[in-house]
Amino acid sequence: MTALSDPHGAPRCLVIQHSPTEDPGLLGDWLIDAGLALDILTPYDGAPVPQDLTGYSALVVLGGAMAAWEDDIASWLPETRRLLRTAVDAGLPTLGVCLGSQLLALACDGTVERGAAGPEYGACDVRIRPEAADDPLLGPVLAGPGREVAVVQWHSDAVTSLPPGAVLLADSPAYTQAFRVGACAWGLQFHIETTTEMVALWAEADGVDVDLEALPDLAPLWQPMAAGFAAFATSTVGTAQGAAVPTSAARA
Repeated sequence: MTALSDPHGAPRCLVIQHSPTEDPGLLGDWLIDAGLALDILTPYDGAPVPQDLTGYSALVVLGGAMAAWEDDIASWLPETRRLLRTAVDAGLPTLGVCLGSQLLALACDGTVERGAAGPEYGACDVRIRPEAADDPLLGPVLAGPGREVAVVQWHSDAVTSLPPGAVLLADSPAYTQAFRVGACAWGLQFHIETTTEMVALWAEADGVDVDLEALPDLAPLWQPMAAGFAAFATSTVGTAQGAAVPTSAARA
């Protein structure tokens, strides 16, 4: 596990990274700037996913090329889903990005499938739902229901049914794009962490022709959101730390 920024007494955020080319990127920088210390867990290198969240004030789960149900390809996915369910049940601030959002949905009894409308790559627009206006994290950043926001996409799977009680915050004509489940767990189908270099690596690996110059500037919207997420972690220090994985949270 790699520790990024470790000021004494700073709230700690566990970041689960599924691939060498899908690191915390800009999001990691913004969370550190907002006062969090990050522990980067790389289970693809054999690092075990912890059984509980002792010592952590937040959880971030990043993207990856595998599907959210492909446990035979990524053996750590069941433990990651269990940990996500634990975080939701404990009220721990949680953020899932792309694959992370799909794992969050599965962990909380939603459905994820191959995207019937096909993959989304590069710059795309998502529509902010009216429900987002009251969301404690996205509301202050994405004020204006019905507004369209340019984001970075890189996915072929999608959340096709939300977890029970989840709130849809953003969508597009084809897919669910953002949701909240529980008090403070958010799933974003799109990417907020990417640099141009990161997307270029994905495009080369997947053989996709994407206009890198059309990628949106992520900082104006998503850096304030990252700061808001860090503020949640600060305000909940000690309230959810040390929660063990409940047996009811197990997902195959």
